[in-house]
Amino acid sequence: MVSFLLSFFALILGYLVYGAFVDRVFSPDDRKTPAVAKADGVDYIALPTWKVFMIQFLNIAGTGPIFGAIMGAWYGPAAYFWIVLGCIFAGAMHDYFSGMLSVRYGGANLPELIGMFLGKTTKAVMLFFSVFLLAMVGVVFVYSPALLLESMAKLGLVWWIVIIFAYYIFATLLPIDKIIGRFYPVFAFSLLFMAAALFVVLLVKWPAIPEVWDHLQDANLNQPAEILGTVPYISKNPLFPCLFLTIACGAISGFHATQSPLMARCLKSERLGRPIFYGSMITEGLVALIWASVSTYFFYNGGWREVVAPEVVNEFMAQWKGDAPKSLIQFFTAPNVVQLVCSGWLGVFGGILAVLGVVAAPITSGDTAFRSARLIIASALGMEQKSYSKRLAISLPLFGAALLLLLWQIENPDGFNTIWQYFGWGNQTLAVFTLWAITVYLVQNKKPFIISLVPALFMTAVCSTFIFVSPNAMNMNNFIGYGLGCACLVLALVWFFAWYRKTMDTIRN
Repeated sequence: MVSFLLSFFALILGYLVYGAFVDRVFSPDDRKTPAVAKADGVDYIALPTWKVFMIQFLNIAGTGPIFGAIMGAWYGPAAYFWIVLGCIFAGAMHDYFSGMLSVRYGGANLPELIGMFLGKTTKAVMLFFSVFLLAMVGVVFVYSPALLLESMAKLGLVWWIVIIFAYYIFATLLPIDKIIGRFYPVFAFSLLFMAAALFVVLLVKWPAIPEVWDHLQDANLNQPAEILGTVPYISKNPLFPCLFLTIACGAISGFHATQSPLMARCLKSERLGRPIFYGSMITEGLVALIWASVSTYFFYNGGWREVVAPEVVNEFMAQWKGDAPKSLIQFFTAPNVVQLVCSGWLGVFGGILAVLGVVAAPITSGDTAFRSARLIIASALGMEQKSYSKRLAISLPLFGAALLLLLWQIENPDGFNTIWQYFGWGNQTLAVFTLWAITVYLVQNKKPFIISLVPALFMTAVCSTFIFVSPNAMNMNNFIGYGLGCACLVLALVWFFAWYRKTMDTIRN
């Protein structure tokens, strides 16, 4: 618990100190924001600051800081390091600049921003890549809530999926202040309240969970007792690079850069950028930290036995013919852990919060993902979005493609974990391009580019190494895979300094 509390206060200190530094680097001013200069009553609408914060938090969060942190807890206390350092120095800075650059450049979406700083070819690649990622987000964030809803009301999984997608279409087409502006702050409050309640329970119980220094001394803590048994997740997915993809939304996430322009179009002043963009990411890091600690207690030393009734586990395992450890792995999926912990620790009220956390939160992220995709495609096609028919013309093919991906996930028994990993890789690859675009912006404007260069290089190494070593990708020998990952890092560094030298010569001349 000491490691948890130190990490918690480190995130708050990061917002107060490093967040203020990042804000000074960008230097917001009093120019008109897109919400005022380009108000259209649909996507460009000035909203109250507290609503913008809540919507931004919910948009970037969803179940990411919950599911990712739960799965990241399988790696032990190392998850704390990534959540804290990643959130302060990479994720929050990434979200701040992606949001503020959108504000500064008329509400530009992510592919447009990347095109400004990395060129037209990269813009074209990012246009396809970001739309595909956003569709994948919708798929990831529809399957788990549909499963939970089916367990509560036996309507049929397919029907729940149809209902959720129908809502997606409805919410994506309406002006942003009709549903998102009215109801999403309530869902965001529920998500925060659930995290706060679990934080209080952690303080009251003060569970004996592994500390960071214990992890450094005892490698056996990498094997969560009684849960993973002989088929540990981490045996197939090594800490580097997989931890940095598994915990994405709680540390750094390229998906956030697609969402920040939505709220950049609703911001009344540039000076609100730090609490809205940097602050919402730090808040998400706090939520991820809480769930990482709860999950560590749940997974290690039999903590789950204090939360889950034995008959619940026995009833589940009776449905499986495999051995007990394998059944437990399939039982303790991220959605189940949320429901079990909230119900076990917070009672009936906790069960309601779990429904909001596992149903409402991902659904709200899913529909804003499709909304972002609609706006990105519309911008690329030069198609106005004031009329419903134009919005529908883009949305229907988008939802059709997402449904096909969802059908594959349903047919694949391990579809959720597979899509989550590919989503994690695509998500972090998008963050890589965003970080390099931010770096180019900082260089061109003679600002301290080191703040984005270091995260850009690190995430480049993470994403490239994953492709080489992951069993779900090339599955290379570790020596070769890690060597190629290092080679990609060196190439990125050589490219940057060659470009930097050329750019500085141009500026001086």
